Amino acid sequence: MIQKRTIGIVGAGHVGMAAAYAVFLRGLAGEIIVVDQDHRRAEGEAMDLMHGQAFVERVSVRAGEYADLAAAQVVVISAGVAQKPDETRLALLNRNAAVLRQIIAQLDAHTPGSVLIIASNPVDILTHVTQALTRRPAGLVIGTGTMLDTARFRALLGDYYGVDPRSVHAYILGEHGDSEVPIWSSAHIGGVPLMDNTILGKTFAREEMERIFQSVRHAAYEILSRKGYTNTAIGSSIARLVEAILDDQRSVLPVSRQLTGQHGIDGVCLSIPSIIGQQGVTDALLLRLNDVELDGLRYSAQVLRESLQGIQVQAE
Repeated sequence: MIQKRTIGIVGAGHVGMAAAYAVFLRGLAGEIIVVDQDHRRAEGEAMDLMHGQAFVERVSVRAGEYADLAAAQVVVISAGVAQKPDETRLALLNRNAAVLRQIIAQLDAHTPGSVLIIASNPVDILTHVTQALTRRPAGLVIGTGTMLDTARFRALLGDYYGVDPRSVHAYILGEHGDSEVPIWSSAHIGGVPLMDNTILGKTFAREEMERIFQSVRHAAYEILSRKGYTNTAIGSSIARLVEAILDDQRSVLPVSRQLTGQHGIDGVCLSIPSIIGQQGVTDALLLRLNDVELDGLRYSAQVLRESLQGIQVQAE
């Protein structure tokens, strides 16, 4: 629905460029602007990507500065710092908060109306920090949250039942991390609930379902141990978010957002199914969770709340 489509990518690392590549291949934007502290790196990535235009659609890809993002409808933030040897998690979080402080100040100055997609990890914490730093409405800040976890969940369930993952409707909610929660009570395929049913000859074997969930929860660790980073699937997740925003699709996606009493939780950002469109993240859809799921979601919120302690959000 938006005629002029400009996407900003802040951070030309593995995740940022995977997102740019996915947006590029799908023809979601007419212009992609890459901003990075290492401008020559951004230039090289932009040149490399733009040379593929003959195989897709005409897309302008260029390196730029924050001022060049003035017309961007969506800005993806994938910048961050790596953990140093023996550095504590809190110290790392504070260094990333300092990086975000600089980025948000620039984005608020040059593109205050754009939707920000936070893809840097830990995404729930950094989504919370971004909302504390920015002057834009809370709905214009969206963390990728458990979109990727949910995609992994549906892919593995699709493989188990032998169906297209797009026909599997099941969520991972809460933290994008170890306290995430599988929502079995509403999971279904083609309207048939998974719990206590046999679908296409496959039973809801609880041990097998637990194995699938553990595979989802530990997927990032398994990938990191093999290739050193994750990027392609999260890049696809980001592109899906960009599409929902630019086309004002009002899609229901499990993204990290500030909770304001939903499921008895407030004061933290975590993932629940939410409406995504041109206005960013708007309404939340509250699933009917069973007691185990609700307790798990509230525990996830408590884990995140504890992680926020000691983080320096505002400039000193």
